[in-house]
Amino acid sequence: MTPPHPLAPMSQRDLHRYHTLRLVLERRLTGAQAAASLDLSERHVWWLLARLRTAGQHALVHGNRGRPSGRRLPEPTQAQILTLAQGPYAGLNTTHLTEKLQGEAGLTVSRATVHRLLRAAGVARPRRRRPPRHRARRPRRAQAGLLVLWDGSPHAWLEARGPHCSLVGAMDDATGALLPGASFVPEEDTVSYLRLLQTLVRTCGIPVALYMDRHGIFRRNDDAWTLEEELRGRQDPTQVGRALETLGIAAIYALSPQAKGRIERLWGTLQDRLVAELRLAGIATLPAANAFLSPFTPQFNARFARPPADTVPAWRPLPRGLDLERLCSLYTEATVLNDNTVRTQGTLIQVPPGPGGRGYAKARVEVRQLLDGTWRVYYHDRLIASHGGTLGPPQQSLRRRRYSTGPSRKPGPCLKPGGSRWPRAPITP
Repeated sequence: MTPPHPLAPMSQRDLHRYHTLRLVLERRLTGAQAAASLDLSERHVWWLLARLRTAGQHALVHGNRGRPSGRRLPEPTQAQILTLAQGPYAGLNTTHLTEKLQGEAGLTVSRATVHRLLRAAGVARPRRRRPPRHRARRPRRAQAGLLVLWDGSPHAWLEARGPHCSLVGAMDDATGALLPGASFVPEEDTVSYLRLLQTLVRTCGIPVALYMDRHGIFRRNDDAWTLEEELRGRQDPTQVGRALETLGIAAIYALSPQAKGRIERLWGTLQDRLVAELRLAGIATLPAANAFLSPFTPQFNARFARPPADTVPAWRPLPRGLDLERLCSLYTEATVLNDNTVRTQGTLIQVPPGPGGRGYAKARVEVRQLLDGTWRVYYHDRLIASHGGTLGPPQQSLRRRRYSTGPSRKPGPCLKPGGSRWPRAPITP
């Protein structure tokens, strides 16, 4: 047996063995009693007694204790890992760094080894971990497409190389996969969510429900009611809300950030990994970052997505004949002027003659600005005019409100939303 390291201390088990064997040498215990006390065979006890007589109590210490492991990483390999961790891979978490070392540097190391080397060298964690709070877990939906969570995350995605921007994206609740359509935008707005919805429906289908926060992009949070809204008992939806209602998608609104913790954890992972990947790729502009998302998304899902409990998806196919470009656009109503033109948002749209040369003066029409900036005018669901508009996406919402001049702008106790009771006194227009 290899002699132990001279500085190797004795453990509590070694001390217990030494005390028991000394009792045998003093003839206060028999070999069988010592074997039962130490949970060893009697032959092993006599072997230890022989070593104790010849080499003393330190002979009970294993010979490898206190000596470096024969399977430890070579010193040059350890130095290479620390150089990469503090150089090109600086800021990556331990798991991400291990994957990079295995995939790109060709080093076969485990996460525990990398963690031990970094902590021993004094390399701190890139993100400070806080103790978790107790929260009830919400089970995942069984089928893909039953529930989709979408949100935006403002962050320094390009760090100091590019502008501060937001990542707008969606994830499937059943699989945790990052869905197609995510994009970097200067800030969250109606157009970015309509574009995400359009891409999502085209590539995956129509989800059953969408989970979101109570942002004004998704729902009306004001107390301003028009006369028509008071009589109807409900406010007009937002541009995004109108698109969801038309597609038959149920909107579920979270009451706190913790309620949508699943997508918040997704943002935390992306703010760690995606930021590092963008830095390694040297990306500094939004167009280049959006182009990088296409190859990044499948790799990210292969690493973090999980199979659903039910393999039958719940995505509904887009009905035939449904104009998705019209649904995912900015909506407003307008009145055709006497010269058969429609004026909206500083744009003049000429309406050509209808069937039989008829005109549309004084008619109420539906005006749509598509996501590419072009305009369409519909009369009784029939396209009657289009306009090229300006290049690029629309820059503002088209919602128009006509408020009542009465003292109340929201339904009183005599007119409940969804009810059939009318106000006791007419509202003065």
